[in-house]
Amino acid sequence: MLEKIRPYINLVSYNTDYRRLWLSQVVSNFGDWFGVLAVYALITRYSDSEFLLGLIIVVKMMSLASFSPFAGYITDRFDRRRIMIICDLLRGLLVLGLLMVVSYDTLWLAYVLTAFQMMLSAIFEPAKTSSIPNVTTEQELVDANVLSAASWSIIFTIGMGIGGLATAWIGTDLVFVIDACTYVVSAWFIYRTTIPQERMDEEERKRTRNPLVGIKEGFQYLLQNPQVLRPTLAKGCFTMFLGALTYMLVLVSEEVLLMGSIGIGLLYSARGVGTGIGPVIGRRVFSEEQDWIRAMGFCMIFGGAMYVIVGATGSLLVMLLFVFIAHAASGANWVMSTVLLQRRTPDTFRGRVFSTEWLLFTLAQSLSVVVASWILENDWLSIQQTIMFFALMLSVTGGIWHFTVTQEEKSYQKDRQHRELSATQPAERMP
Repeated sequence: MLEKIRPYINLVSYNTDYRRLWLSQVVSNFGDWFGVLAVYALITRYSDSEFLLGLIIVVKMMSLASFSPFAGYITDRFDRRRIMIICDLLRGLLVLGLLMVVSYDTLWLAYVLTAFQMMLSAIFEPAKTSSIPNVTTEQELVDANVLSAASWSIIFTIGMGIGGLATAWIGTDLVFVIDACTYVVSAWFIYRTTIPQERMDEEERKRTRNPLVGIKEGFQYLLQNPQVLRPTLAKGCFTMFLGALTYMLVLVSEEVLLMGSIGIGLLYSARGVGTGIGPVIGRRVFSEEQDWIRAMGFCMIFGGAMYVIVGATGSLLVMLLFVFIAHAASGANWVMSTVLLQRRTPDTFRGRVFSTEWLLFTLAQSLSVVVASWILENDWLSIQQTIMFFALMLSVTGGIWHFTVTQEEKSYQKDRQHRELSATQPAERMP
């Protein structure tokens, strides 16, 4: 067992800059999940409206989506280390601003502050992901992303649980103060990190001083480089259906298992653990990077098949097992697509590429949840039938991916191998 985790131990032991960047992620992610239930509690305290409670989720997703293109431009044009520090400190101030919500009349502040917090997160996340290749070697890059994914899943699993208990025991105000402190600690870790970055040359900086030009060039780069576009689409294609499936786990616990918050906690814990272990398993099953695009299609097919079983059963244990397996496939897909983007994208475009990926992911997830909730609202299908429908569609998407995107990747790999072979062959002697 120790030998299997030895690469990750060595990575955080000997690579100081990655360790500090990773610790900043751990602390800030914990703050994110620790404080989320306190925001929900604040809304329910001053309003009985289910609409207002759901609106905070919509505000989060739309703020992330709408600001993502500008976020990518910012992270490519300016110093990412400085950007992340500023984002963390401002997010801490915004969380403290939630202390001013003291009545129904001030409840609007929660939505405004949350919107700005998510905009800053839209900048922070691509800046952080784009920085990982700059503080790791080629050999460390996969381990670094696997560790980041595993850390996210562990924090997700325990952060909300601790946050829920803390909200009940010590109150929302103190939870917000602790949440703000986590952002300050994260900023301190980043401040102590050295993050090299390839800068735009003078001509490119002058040409892209208009943000809209820089954003346009980012989209053009993706369209002109299909080898980068392919992994950019992977997360969005997956969550186009998995987003709704994850959302419906809440309803499954309420309506099928009749377990309320306990069932939600267990199902989401299975999701979190699967997301963390999946990249480790995926790396062993698909050890060659040239197979990863194909593997993404298989992950979609496999994840969908697992959720079909979730929709067909009424057993908690069976659900936990297959939710775990489905999200292991999702976690593997996440890390493989991230690493390919990091390897294939030049540093000066990396922020815009990751922000575009985040935009697609956010929009796909939002649309998925809206469609599922509309189906259920109109009683077109039962909750279990809706789960099976979205699960089957996820598998179908994986099949389409296999016959389109995977085939394009095979052609790209063949051409690449041919070019590499030609480059290694000695030039023919002139007579």
